[in-house]
This record gives sequence, structure tokens and C-alpha cells, in this order.
Amino acid sequence: MVLACHGITKAFGENTIVTDGSFHIEDHEKVALVGPNGAGKSTLLKMIVGELSPDHGDVILTKGKTLGYLAQHQDMSGSATIYEEVRLAKADLIEMECQIRSIEQELPSLEGETLSARLETYNRLMAEFERQNGYAYESEITGVLKGLGFTEDDFSKPVSTLSGGQKTRVSLGKLLLTKPDILLLDEPTNHLDLTSIAWLETYLLNYQGAVLIVSHDRYFLNRVVTKVLEIELGQLSTYLGNYATYAEKKQQVREARLKEYLKQQQEIKHQEAVIEKLRSFNREKSIRRAESREKMLEKMTPVEKPMEVNTQIQLTLEPSCISGNDVLKVEHLSKSFPNQTLFQDISFEIKRGEHVAIIGDNGTGKTTLLKILNEVLPADGGTFILGTNVHIGYYDQEHHVLNMEKTIFDEISDAYPSLTSTRIRNMLAAFLFTGDDVFKRIKDLSGGERGRVSLAKLMLSEANFLILDEPTNHLDITSKEILEKALNDYTGTILYVSHDRYFINQTATRILDLVNQTFINYIGNYDYYLEKKEELTKAYASTPANTSSLPSTNTTSVSEGKLSWQEQKEAQAKERKRQNDLRKTEERITQLEERDGEIDQLMMEEEIFTNSVKCQELAHEKAAIAEELEELYLRWEELAE
Repeated sequence: MVLACHGITKAFGENTIVTDGSFHIEDHEKVALVGPNGAGKSTLLKMIVGELSPDHGDVILTKGKTLGYLAQHQDMSGSATIYEEVRLAKADLIEMECQIRSIEQELPSLEGETLSARLETYNRLMAEFERQNGYAYESEITGVLKGLGFTEDDFSKPVSTLSGGQKTRVSLGKLLLTKPDILLLDEPTNHLDLTSIAWLETYLLNYQGAVLIVSHDRYFLNRVVTKVLEIELGQLSTYLGNYATYAEKKQQVREARLKEYLKQQQEIKHQEAVIEKLRSFNREKSIRRAESREKMLEKMTPVEKPMEVNTQIQLTLEPSCISGNDVLKVEHLSKSFPNQTLFQDISFEIKRGEHVAIIGDNGTGKTTLLKILNEVLPADGGTFILGTNVHIGYYDQEHHVLNMEKTIFDEISDAYPSLTSTRIRNMLAAFLFTGDDVFKRIKDLSGGERGRVSLAKLMLSEANFLILDEPTNHLDITSKEILEKALNDYTGTILYVSHDRYFINQTATRILDLVNQTFINYIGNYDYYLEKKEELTKAYASTPANTSSLPSTNTTSVSEGKLSWQEQKEAQAKERKRQNDLRKTEERITQLEERDGEIDQLMMEEEIFTNSVKCQELAHEKAAIAEELEELYLRWEELAE
């Protein structure tokens, strides 16, 4: 065991964060800390690292173990460059190397016992330096920085000039290189692109120490963690398994608790009715019996009603009118900034009803493309055309304007005066604004909170073409699930940029990967993209190329060439039919094999093998099964190929 918390209690005034919470983390264990926004996840981390003290209970770090903490926000200044700042993580190793080099300079001038003593020190330092892989520390620093999305050109940038997200990445790299026995990471995937998140997953999976992670990235948690610690309504609960296993077990526990709660409520109502009836008799014995039952009720330990599941809130997104089949046509579009070409000569089409996700590394131009489509920025070359009756609803975290003087509720109600208060409150609750929160002024909100208000406002716009830039940022997992369901039920068209792989997996029907200044097209969700990525990237992204006809991942051979949108759809339908036929064939084979086994068992029974007519019937049936199975086995092989 590396870390344990026993009986932790913490409250801020009337706001209880945790009551009598206990858990432990073993060596090498990877643990997720989950819960709704505001539940106290960051507070719990701060108590573990000693930034806050619990009101009661103990935090125990095993003697000799080290702890490293990545907070959500970093205060980093000074003249040090990115490389110099991260290099500080190896300060002890660098100092050891300096001592070794200093002794090497001294040795030629020493003799006798002095020489022996210095040689002993030298050998001890060299052994420790090699044990800590000292000769590779510079390449290790470079590897971590590149893994987190920094290029070698970035290494010389002063940290004082970096954005908040870049500073967080620098701090994360510095922390990983110190290699503490337990890592505490608060939202480590924020500000990372898909490539960097995948690198971090691999790094943490191979990390020799323990890790405690706060994250809303469900795909990341499914890949990395083996235990989930949940904080909700002041209670800490532990679940073994990854996030998917936790979600399934939590639902089972909730259903069991709800059943227990309802059963107790039914019993209470029954007892209260009996007590009332006994008292109505107004006799001494019946009154005593009523009093006895009242005492029994008082001693009953109440079962707390499980927390309401917010996914019961239904967000209905309906376009005000239906657009034409051709929603967007982009032809030969290009955009560059000084010393940086984002994309060139890209072409693609989007049809009505498609849910298209744009992915790619940071800085490749995804957000810039959305701004061009919304005429916030001009393109350098090329054109785009919106189809008939297309009405855009645009969510841009930088440019979506809100009235700073209005309350959240007024901002929505003034924009949509026909909506009832209940509808407005339900929408705002889905985006984490409940109770008196809806009466906060926009100017008093954080950037993330303003983003959530903008997203709620957009969801009510009745547009038939939604263009969204990172819509899941600042949402907790429950709110993401509500948004996912709403988008999946949406009958309009969606184009969005996101780094949330789970969200993409749930909502995308098509993916455009912006790589090497061009688009690669994948018809499917994120899992399908991963399956086909390496194959198509090798074939189409080795050099920038025109994407007027995007490659399809449903072709039987990449070398067959680029297919039109209609051909891609036909290929996708053909593949679905093959999968369906394969499934039906496998099901029929299973049925026949089971029946064949049953016949064998029947023919061993005395009442069957002594009945020649019945034996003959079963023998004919067995022969027919054998003949059909032979055909099915051949069919299965053809479909599987």
C-alpha cells in the first residue's frame, strides 16, 4: 500500500464535501476519482497533498514514498525556457553528473588514501547514476516533451509567454519525469490533442508507480484505470474495474438501493395506516399496539433515496425546417498564417443527417476551418457553399457573444420568450446550472461556465446545421451523456471538432482526420477510425494531396482509389449486409449443432432406440442436418473471407 485515507470528513460551512470517507491505493495501481462537478474531487486531492486539512480523519502516505501532484491551473513565470523548466525535474541527476565530472578532473592529481577515498565516492556515484539511467535523461526529457505535443522549435520558448494550457503541459511533463511513487493528476488530458492523449495513456499504463486520476475523459479512464473511486453526495465508494465496469455496477447498485428504498417506503406507509386504524378503534389495547408500532418505526434505520439520475432530463433538439440533401460543399479550400500552412486544396461534402467529427493534432487548423465556414475568418483560396434552407447554429468558445449584465435565466428566456420556465430550467440543469445558480450574472461566471451557457443557448436555437467547437469542454460525465443522447436524436446535420474520443465514438457517423495539411475520410465512429487509421494514413497522407474525392475506409482494397460519397455509402451498406448474413449464418449453425446433439442424446434413450419408426425419423433428421450444416460451413467461410 502506498496511500490510505481513513475516516476523512471535510465541509465548507453547510457544504459537506465528504463524510467519514476511506480508501487505499496499492503500489502500481491506477485509480480514477470520479463524481459530478462540484462534488469535491479537487478538494480531496488537495487534502491528500496537504494543501487543505481534513476536519476529521487521516491521510497516510507510506513511509519513504514520494508523491507528485498536477493541479488544473498552473502559475508559472520567469525567464526559463520550456526545456530548462522541465530539465529541473532531473536536478538531482544533473548535480550527480557534475560531481562525477568534478571527481574525474581531480583524480589525476590525487594519490594514496585521498585517491582511494575519492575513487570510492566516484564508484558509488557512478553506480547510482547508472541505476537512475543517467546517460539517457536528456533523451527522456525530449521524449516526454514531444509526447505532450511540443516540437523542438517550442523547446526554447520562455514559459512566461505560454498559454494556461501550455503551462499545464509543461508541468505535467516535469511531474512525469520526477517519477514519484504516486501521481495525483487533476484533469491531465485537458489541453492535449488525440495523439498526446494516446501517448499519455501508454506512459501511464507502463508507469511503475501508482496513479490517482481525476478526469471526465471516459475513453482515457477505460484504457488506463483498474479501480474507480466515486465521490457523490459526501460519500466515497470504491468499484473494481475500469470506467465502463464502474458505470454498469453503479447502475446495478442504484437499482438495488432504489428497490430497497421503495420497499421501506411501502412498509412505512403500511405501518402508518395500521397505526391510524388502531388508534381509531380508541381502545386501550389497540392504542398500546399502535404505540408499539410507532416505536418500531422510530427504530427503523431509514434507507436514503438514491440520487436522481440527470439523464432523465430529456433535451429535444429539433430543426425549425428541413434542409436540402446537400448541406455543405467545400472545394479547394486553403488557409495559411505567416510561417505556417494549415491546410491546402481541401474538398469535401456533408449531406443532411450526417454527424461529422473533425479530429487532428493541436495547431493543424480544425478551429480555423470552423471559423472560415462561419465567416469569422477569410480563406486564402477555395470556396464553400451552403445548401438550400441550411440554417447554422455555431458554438465557438472564443466568439459566442453573451450579454454580460444578464442572469443566466434571462439570457435564455430573452432569446427564446416562448419557452416555459420548466423547459429553460431543464436545459440549464443539463448543463450543470441548478437552483439559484440560474440567477447568477454572466459577468460573474468563469470562462467554462460561460461556455456552458452558450452551449445551452445553442441547443435551443432550432438550427438544422450545428457547427460545434469542443462542445464537451467543462462538462461532467453526466452532462456529456445527456448531450450525446440529444445529438444522436437530432434529425439535423452536425459538424464538430472534439478531442473527446468517447464522445466521438458515441455521436460521429463519419470522421475527417486533418493530417499533413489534408483530410482523410473515415466512414464510422472513433473505434473504426483507429482500426483503419494506419492503413489509410500510409496510403494517402505521406504527402499533401487534393481531397476532392476522399478515400473510403470501406473499400476492399485501399489501392482501388478514392470513392465518391455515394459509392462510400453503397460500400458501407454492402459491408453491413455481409456482417448481418454472417451473424445469421452463425446463429443457424449453432441451432443445428445443438439439435444434432439432442438427437444423439435421444437415440440413447430406451424408449427411442426400441422404437424403429422413431429411430428412422431421427436418423433422417440427423442426415438433413448434416447436409445443411455442410452448406452453412461453406457459406460461413465465404462470408468470413
